[in-house]
Amino acid sequence: MANVVIIGTQWGDEGKGKVVDLLTEKADCVVRFQGGNNAGHTLVVNDQKHIFHLIPSGILHPDKTCLIGNGVVIDPGVLIKEINHLQEQGLAVTPENLVVSASAHVIMPYHRALDAAREKRKGKTKIGTTGRGIGPCYEDKVGRAGIRIHDLLDRTVFTEKLHRTLEEKNFLLEQFFHEPPLDPAAIEDEYLAYGERLAPYVESVSEFLYKMDRAGRNLLFEGAQGTHLDIDHGTYPYVTSSNTVAGNACCGAGIGPTRLHRVFGVAKAYTTRVGSGPFPTELLGDTGIRIREIGGEFGSTTGRPRRCGWLDMVVLKTSIRLNGLSGLIITKLDVLTGIPQLKIATTYRCGSTQRETLPPALSALETCQPVFEEFPGWEEDIRQVRRWADLPRNTRDYLLALEELTGVPLAIVSVGPGREETIILQHPFETS
Repeated sequence: MANVVIIGTQWGDEGKGKVVDLLTEKADCVVRFQGGNNAGHTLVVNDQKHIFHLIPSGILHPDKTCLIGNGVVIDPGVLIKEINHLQEQGLAVTPENLVVSASAHVIMPYHRALDAAREKRKGKTKIGTTGRGIGPCYEDKVGRAGIRIHDLLDRTVFTEKLHRTLEEKNFLLEQFFHEPPLDPAAIEDEYLAYGERLAPYVESVSEFLYKMDRAGRNLLFEGAQGTHLDIDHGTYPYVTSSNTVAGNACCGAGIGPTRLHRVFGVAKAYTTRVGSGPFPTELLGDTGIRIREIGGEFGSTTGRPRRCGWLDMVVLKTSIRLNGLSGLIITKLDVLTGIPQLKIATTYRCGSTQRETLPPALSALETCQPVFEEFPGWEEDIRQVRRWADLPRNTRDYLLALEELTGVPLAIVSVGPGREETIILQHPFETS
């Protein structure tokens, strides 16, 4: 038995969906523990593309149980749409293989309205949120004014909470943001219908996991976004609204820390980020455009083009410290094929000092310049390679340098988007 956490080590979009899909073969339960439908996982299985926003990507495997933990904020309309879409494709999505936490908070229409209104008001200083209402929903959760999934199953409780909360939200929308108010009656009908549709899936994820753990099942915990979008440890304020680090698997799923055995971090062979915020290794010229086009670097959720840059050891080493990584999983290595000279940022020069980890202050980070080490690229097509020894010499040298610089062993190398386009060096569920 092993319980494994998979997290992103950069600014999200590292390819965690493919990794989780791959590891689900040896897992019994796959658990999403934070974020909302601002995350997106794109998978290619049998040449068919699947995009997930809330349901763990393990749903593509039969006889596996997928769980959405209490740490996730759920837009019920989006979740139902995902369920319907998968069912229309002939995939089983039933209360036997999908469990939704009764304690998860619900994204309401006023959360989306406030999210959009705030970004509009900020203009050029906007954070670059997805506009899905994630942040405002987490605000209500912390402010003890949130509506949870189990509230949708009780008309009296839901109606009372909705009307009390909407009075304040409409005041903000009308008086401060000069936006139209929302109709409580329309929201009431819509969301009670959502509750009725989701009711068969709703139970305590924490209790479910406790039973599975005691029965010796393998549990796989799936994070959304990446370490440097963490609300506490990321490049604040250009972050998401939840804790994306591995430690939040306990809080967001309701499992004790002694029950987590290993943490594996996913990193692209280069670096990307979406939206505003510092990005020291960003490539603004032709190479960055080339990586974006070949790598398909456009958001699964928003379609926004991602900013692309060289692999950054400072970013990666900070993630190693924050997450206590057992191993590294490298994705999209094939995208670098054909680039004559590759670079890895090994440190930052910040004024008169050298740094190997990110400074906590945004103002300090903005003054830092990356110090690069160069590596020869490769021309060979690596997408058909399945063994380490068959990789081109320069490809292996690049990966070995990455392993040496981080001090963390490589576990998996992805050489293409397909499930089978993978080299497994140490399987997270088989590591002793």
